[in-house]
Amino acid sequence: MQAPTSRRTALTLAAAALAGLAAPAMAQDNVFKIGLVLPMTGQQATTGRQIEAAARLYMAQNGDTVAGKKVQLIVKDDTSLPDQTRRLAQELIVNDKVNVLAGMGITPSALAVAPLATQSKTPLVVMAAATSSITEASPFVVRTSFTLPQASVALADWAPKNGIKTVVSLVSDYGPGIDAEKFFNARMVNNGGKVIEALRVPMRNPDFAPFLQKVRDLKPDALFVFVPSGAGAAVMKQFSERGMDKAGIKLIGTGDVTDDDQLNDMGDGVLGVVTSHHYSAAHPSELNKKFVDAFQKANKNLRPNFMAVGGYDGMRVIYEALRSTKGAGGGEALVAAMKGQIFESPRGKIYIDAQTRDVVQDIYLRKVEKKDGQLFNVEFDVIKDVKDPGKAK
Repeated sequence: MQAPTSRRTALTLAAAALAGLAAPAMAQDNVFKIGLVLPMTGQQATTGRQIEAAARLYMAQNGDTVAGKKVQLIVKDDTSLPDQTRRLAQELIVNDKVNVLAGMGITPSALAVAPLATQSKTPLVVMAAATSSITEASPFVVRTSFTLPQASVALADWAPKNGIKTVVSLVSDYGPGIDAEKFFNARMVNNGGKVIEALRVPMRNPDFAPFLQKVRDLKPDALFVFVPSGAGAAVMKQFSERGMDKAGIKLIGTGDVTDDDQLNDMGDGVLGVVTSHHYSAAHPSELNKKFVDAFQKANKNLRPNFMAVGGYDGMRVIYEALRSTKGAGGGEALVAAMKGQIFESPRGKIYIDAQTRDVVQDIYLRKVEKKDGQLFNVEFDVIKDVKDPGKAK
């Protein structure tokens, strides 16, 4: 029996879309398209703003032609809604025929797109999202940001050696937060410390006040915090308002909580806060000083944060893969050329692990200090060449 016309048409359209996904992304011969999907509005808008600015800076500094291909950046706003991310990514693959997908502001967005990357054999360069498992979701995922286990373990090694014996952990309730909680708390206990309680804050409409009040009542030596980029200022404000530092409770966390993008707006209450992370705008290398200066000149004095460096280095990884394949490679060849790249980044030396396709990098311990009237995360120690502990066997 023949399908009704409307149903037959729908089936034909669906088949065509799948055929478009299954085919390697073949752009016009002389154009190389990068589909950058980011949260440009909504709660994570600062992430999108930083990564797009960094990507455009890299192109401005390195030209828009590589191996005879004209590089075109197509930016889409997913407002951090995974269904929207997936829809936009599918349109970029099928309609725009992008050669590479990139961006991915949060973990759920990256995981929503990973199956499309696999099906269409399109490299997916994750410049922000930081849950350990993301690179395992598709053989086409390459990450240039960081993972929460990388940042969390370093701090759990430092804390017990510096008078912090009891902690409460407070994390946003989604993939990266759960990674941070798991790896910080386990290492803290392994090092002889005690985790009194593990608290998780909802991602949507987060209200830290009741959680912070509970922490004050529990009176740990320190509160360990992970919140997404952009939410750190709210935590610091409420922490100070409750006088928790005066009550003898230290605040420690991954670098998201003292985000360079917002640090100067947090006030002197943030002075002395110790965090662990892979990038600070105050990183003392000459390359970073040039990066910060160029970024601020191009963006009305906006200070680059760790999201910016993930975007900047992500563009470098894409450019070098395109150069290595002499402009002729499809998705599989591009991913192969991304694996094993080693280079000096504004954050220090990094490389893309050829087995995991994840970033290996130095992790710094930093303390908030005032320099020339501005607040900075000033590095005081470093752990070299940190692989993601979440993938350790």
